[in-house]
Amino acid sequence: MMEDGIIAGNVFDKYGTRNPIAKYLMRGFLRTVDELVSLAGVTDIHEVGCGEGHLSVFLARENRAVRASDPSHYVIEKARGVGCRAGVHISFKVANIYELTSREDAAALVVCCEVLEHVPDPHHALRLLSLLAKPYLLVSVPREPIWRILNCARGKYLTQFGNTPGHLQHWSRRAFLGLLVQYVDIVQVRSPLPWTVALCHVRHNG
Repeated sequence: MMEDGIIAGNVFDKYGTRNPIAKYLMRGFLRTVDELVSLAGVTDIHEVGCGEGHLSVFLARENRAVRASDPSHYVIEKARGVGCRAGVHISFKVANIYELTSREDAAALVVCCEVLEHVPDPHHALRLLSLLAKPYLLVSVPREPIWRILNCARGKYLTQFGNTPGHLQHWSRRAFLGLLVQYVDIVQVRSPLPWTVALCHVRHNG
């Protein structure tokens, strides 16, 4: 789905897939996110770049107060439906990362998963995220080149050498952590195949 010239939402429905391998990988990803959120020990969460809202719904368990934002009107409407069907209350907002403000959109934990690979300037995005996180930031990106190798193995995006449409940035685990430490302190890193997931603490919050 294209909106304003940008791919909106997930190209591949990894949350709703019936593929047993993909389901296994997603269970590992969600288990990692759950463990890191529990490690942060907070209940006030804002998911930036929430897509269709599946991760927001997952985060809203255990009486967590979850807000979520995404630049696409189309996917936010889908996300509201996903939240409604799950029976959880999540405040969804149409806004891109550059429109969010610390006064209105800060949270004890800011979650930004599968977003930074889509932005043309991840340094700018991380600077903005560090202003929203009070004090924790949880981020994830595809781990390269494993991500593209797995895409090729399942016969996808072969003419793009396995690159998922819309992915502008490509990081190995080491390269991504090298980017993060320029803006935040890394609390813990996990590598559920095929992602890099990091829980971070923002320096300006002590």
